[in-house]
Amino acid sequence: MLNAYAFQGAQLVRRDALAAVAPVSATAADTDTVATSPLVWIDLYNGSKDENQLVEKQLGLTLPTMAEMEEIEISSRLYSEDGAEFLTIIALSALEGDEPRKTPITFIIKGQTLITVRHDEPRSFPAFVARAQRPNAISCRTGELVMLGLIETLIDRIADSLERTGDVVDRMSNEVFRPTDTKVSKKTRNLQTVIERIGKQGDLLTMFRESLVSMSRLTSYHTAIDEVSSRTAAKEVRTRLKIIQRDVASLSDHAAFLSSKINFLLDATLGLINLEQNQIIKIFSVAAVVFLPPTLVASIYGMNFDLIPELHLPFGYPLALMLMVISAVLPYLFFKRRGWL
Repeated sequence: MLNAYAFQGAQLVRRDALAAVAPVSATAADTDTVATSPLVWIDLYNGSKDENQLVEKQLGLTLPTMAEMEEIEISSRLYSEDGAEFLTIIALSALEGDEPRKTPITFIIKGQTLITVRHDEPRSFPAFVARAQRPNAISCRTGELVMLGLIETLIDRIADSLERTGDVVDRMSNEVFRPTDTKVSKKTRNLQTVIERIGKQGDLLTMFRESLVSMSRLTSYHTAIDEVSSRTAAKEVRTRLKIIQRDVASLSDHAAFLSSKINFLLDATLGLINLEQNQIIKIFSVAAVVFLPPTLVASIYGMNFDLIPELHLPFGYPLALMLMVISAVLPYLFFKRRGWL
């Protein structure tokens, strides 16, 4: 799908994509009408082969493939080519669902135009478009400002998700350290469920941190390009880049804090499960020791020998029962006194 937007007045205006895609050499003076306003943003969402070729031909550049966007090397994600900047980040989609997923998004800045290449639909994109189409809502005069606005929206979504993750971690902490069930079996089952949820939140935090790191690298690279090149970044761009860098740094610190808390909860949960299991094993061990002496007494008097004196006593049977009870009670009292029970 190919979407095109021009800056008209104080807002983004959608254009007929196939008719509007034009070389980025269009002058900024043509801003009086929608028909003559230069494009500031071309959005390629799962672009077809024809759409990709049209954009490449009109803008004089080569769009990265999905495999190239997923490359792990920094040089494959951040580079300059054909007079344009290619900046790839890892974004997150379906954050409100059960299965969040990572998706690479490439920002291409050529002249005053931004081209985004993506293969998924993070909710940040329609949210940004809705905001940018309101008058005076957000500055979108150039493609660079559109890119910064998109990144800010992605960061806002991550911040909201981090808050929800923090709440989930707090609830899991209460379940671990303030259990409501008293039965050992139920407590163990609940702790096993908590471990699964801890793993899910840990994976989510890993995706958050990877996305934030990619955004940090993008802003650092873009700032360095502005400093090295002859162009001078506008004051608004410099200010927003600094704000983005501070937001990314603070969210990265918060994600690292939650990750350490997740690791602590995992260790604590595993420790509690071991304690519960050890308690069960201890009960069985004590029971075996308590019933071992009575078993010995019963075994002795259960032998079929006429020479056992107690067999012919009138009170021999009660005596054997009493010995078994005493031999069971004494080990129990001993363990109780030593604090083993």
